[in-house]
Amino acid sequence: MKRGMTLGVRGAVLRDGEVMLVRHGYVPGWHLPGGGVEPGESFEEALAKELMEEANVRVTGTPKLHALFQNMNASARDHVAVYVVREFDYGGPLPPSFEIKEAKFFPLDALPEETTQATRRRLAEITGGAPPSQQW
Repeated sequence: MKRGMTLGVRGAVLRDGEVMLVRHGYVPGWHLPGGGVEPGESFEEALAKELMEEANVRVTGTPKLHALFQNMNASARDHVAVYVVREFDYGGPLPPSFEIKEAKFFPLDALPEETTQATRRRLAEITGGAPPSQQW
């Protein structure tokens, strides 16, 4: 029996030189918000759902696909689609939960020290012009 391929989605939610990051209750660091793509769900549907659940961000325009990545940290069969979201409504902070301890905007030039390396690489690609990697 083989493990099936898993698909995930993350959103780089950008406004006025800031990015939305989330801090989970079960893994260290600050991350781009996102999660798994469920059966029957498109990437954009999953993105909209995850951004609302994790960061209280409602997508109002069409997100732009940045790149697809293989996430060998999870498994050889895990892939993540990263979208850039510039058109959205922000409903304010959500109360902390086990899954999401905190979600907030940070200046791109002053990310928290605990921002993960993968998150830093994605932001360098999106905002700094670094070429996208194939690996997460």
